[in-house]
Amino acid sequence: MEKITSVNCGSFKIGTGNPLALIAGPCVIESEKLTFEIAEKLKAICEKLDIPLIFKASFDKANRTSIDSYRGPGIKNGLEILKSIKTELNLPFVTDVHLPDQMDEVAQVADMLQIPAFLCRQTDMLVAAAKTGKIVNIKKGQFMAPWDISKTVEKVVESGNKNILLTDRGVTFGYNNLVTDIRAIPVMKEFCPVVFDATHSVQQPGGLGNISGGNREFIVPLARAAVASGADALFMEVHPDPENGLSDAASMYPLGEMEKFLSEVKKLNELVRTFE
Repeated sequence: MEKITSVNCGSFKIGTGNPLALIAGPCVIESEKLTFEIAEKLKAICEKLDIPLIFKASFDKANRTSIDSYRGPGIKNGLEILKSIKTELNLPFVTDVHLPDQMDEVAQVADMLQIPAFLCRQTDMLVAAAKTGKIVNIKKGQFMAPWDISKTVEKVVESGNKNILLTDRGVTFGYNNLVTDIRAIPVMKEFCPVVFDATHSVQQPGGLGNISGGNREFIVPLARAAVASGADALFMEVHPDPENGLSDAASMYPLGEMEKFLSEVKKLNELVRTFE
């Protein structure tokens, strides 16, 4: 399989030889007002630091731990909110898609389609995403070795689409725990550009019983390690008040700390790029 070195995302590229990009936003759309506020703040920070940004928010979280957990506003209302953010703020966006028959509807407005980690081997999902022609961001399942994701990439390529990103979020280690193997970044970069999911990597899936736990204090060191290892972009779920977020509260990163964090990893990325 031919190596994909970069992916076009509107006015910028993600991949080898390009600046570190950011995919960020709340885990799920909690309200239109809050989602806009987060998008506006992220845009201001990224414009100040000259960091390419793709906004992220989910209209539905179909794999929540409990049936009683908040899932989001649904596809119709969610896409309307995301389309407004894209238009009014001039921001590209990505969102999770959980069913093959949702692909075309989401692709009409989204710049990038995200395949959740639990669905990364579902052929029908991958083929449907590929056929939209949009960028497909595949989150490597925590149950997969990094070299095995090559077969997932092949499914998208053979379906006629080379606009692919791979996102690493750690691997399962025992019960309710994930561990980041930094070797996954150079391994997967042999297939296509790699994104490091700095927030899901610190999750403890189902670790609090009816919700997932997490170790927020490890987000920064893991992100630094990923950038130093050659990650092309960072994926982060952020919130102005993470502890009270309606999804992934234990692992979202405080929005108020993003500018300082991003200024640091940008410097690190610029150093790493001198070695390429």
